[in-house]
Amino acid sequence: MTHTPSLLHLDSSADDAGESVSRQLTALFAETWRALHGPSAHRHRDLAADPVPLVSSAYATLGRRVERRGTVPPAEVAALAENDAERREWALTLPLITELLAADTVLIGVPMYNFSIPASLKAWIDRLTFPGAYVDPATGSSLLRDTRVVVVTARGGGYGPGTPREAYDFQTPYLRTYFGELGVTDKNLRFTHAEMTRSGDVPALAAFQEMASHSLAAARTAMTDLATSAHHR
Repeated sequence: MTHTPSLLHLDSSADDAGESVSRQLTALFAETWRALHGPSAHRHRDLAADPVPLVSSAYATLGRRVERRGTVPPAEVAALAENDAERREWALTLPLITELLAADTVLIGVPMYNFSIPASLKAWIDRLTFPGAYVDPATGSSLLRDTRVVVVTARGGGYGPGTPREAYDFQTPYLRTYFGELGVTDKNLRFTHAEMTRSGDVPALAAFQEMASHSLAAARTAMTDLATSAHHR
């Protein structure tokens, strides 16, 4: 039976699509991907419009209880919840884990906020990173080893290699470390950056408008190329 590739598409920008460069780029990827694979396996989650609730003490308590037992498959976690608060936390968490595990490609739009990622994306990360959820209990290997993650960032300034503010980029190293720790391989983790996105409306950055234009054009090309490249389990 032919496998239909699936796409989990996450946006985290507080701006709407008219103002958000990261949303425009993820929309281009998704549109290109749907043209190839159809709309049925495209799942879009807007983390800004529909925020993931922050984890609570009940989440932490349930997580510690599960972790003490070693690797517990997600299907068995509900039986370990001891009260209504823990059951509510797990009911909020399991759909996000299931969504991630089902995706062949995960597309994430990430504007730079204060040198890092938006709180909306961090809330998603904190909730779905549940102990043992991405470990194959039979082999100990990661269930995400074949998952492709495409991260699309938009930065008002310039943070690329060799720039004065390279060390201020806490998006790329954080997300690379995070997904690597979950078991996503280096070859399946791709970053595309649109830089100097504020050069058109911040006077101090006006001299960089041409650079911004080239960066955005390169990012758009990368979105099309990555969306059309074959990737499935």
